[in-house]
Amino acid sequence: MRIVSLLPSATEILFAVGAGDDVVGVTFECDHPPVARTRPVVSTSALPAGLPPAEIDRVVSERMAAGEDLYHLDSGALAGLGADLVVTQDLCAVCAVDVSTVHDALDFLACRADVLTVDPHTLPEVLESILTIGAATGTRDRAERLVAELSGRLAAVRSRVAGRQPVPALLLEWTDPPFAPGHWVPDMVEAAGGRCVLGGSGTESFRTGWADVAAAGAEVVVCAPCGFGLDESARLAAAVADRLPPGLPLWAVDANASFARPGPRLVDGVEALAGIFHPAAAGEPAPALARRVA
Repeated sequence: MRIVSLLPSATEILFAVGAGDDVVGVTFECDHPPVARTRPVVSTSALPAGLPPAEIDRVVSERMAAGEDLYHLDSGALAGLGADLVVTQDLCAVCAVDVSTVHDALDFLACRADVLTVDPHTLPEVLESILTIGAATGTRDRAERLVAELSGRLAAVRSRVAGRQPVPALLLEWTDPPFAPGHWVPDMVEAAGGRCVLGGSGTESFRTGWADVAAAGAEVVVCAPCGFGLDESARLAAAVADRLPPGLPLWAVDANASFARPGPRLVDGVEALAGIFHPAAAGEPAPALARRVA
């Protein structure tokens, strides 16, 4: 089987379930595992590089309002790969190539590849998506073992924080303007022994304001801006620290690795959050994933 992955999370899952050797095309964002970087790139961003968060938000909002694509699908590169399966999503136009664009490209190329659309909205659905990809690639047994391992780690976190008062927490998915979390992130907060003061499981993240952030009653703020690693998250968190109530603990996390992408490493993010919320029970979070900013 020859597989093209148009999602970084799907690429991670494909390699994790043993289908990595069949992956023949990826996106420019597919960087885990590192060997994914050796595959031909068929999708790139339409956004200019190096924009600050406020400018990214403006450009994305304008392009979406105008019905313009945020990603470029290289039909020429796709045509030469002879794909049997294309894995994509229909969850978020900001995250990856829209599924309609994929279908249009395949029709134009007269390509008969199957299209698997993976759209998890919650943490349980993320685990289910691993099984779905396993079934589609003939690696169901390996996928089931992976899900069992991830479920066991989640159960262990829940056990360590059980009986402790949930910590009111605000996780920012963007900083300028601030965005409250949605989809699987509130599930992660809950699993780690927290209570999400803004945002809800399975819903879309949404733009909020600093007055709402201050009034939300959070006892800790976690900065997890979509698409940014730990160093960048820490820099963005520091830039908005003065917008928060004085003395409120502020953390930055590696959002790119363990929060924004619905794949196996979300469990790493849950473990990191448990260390932030309940260090006495769960241990300090791994320094590669989380950093105290204020």
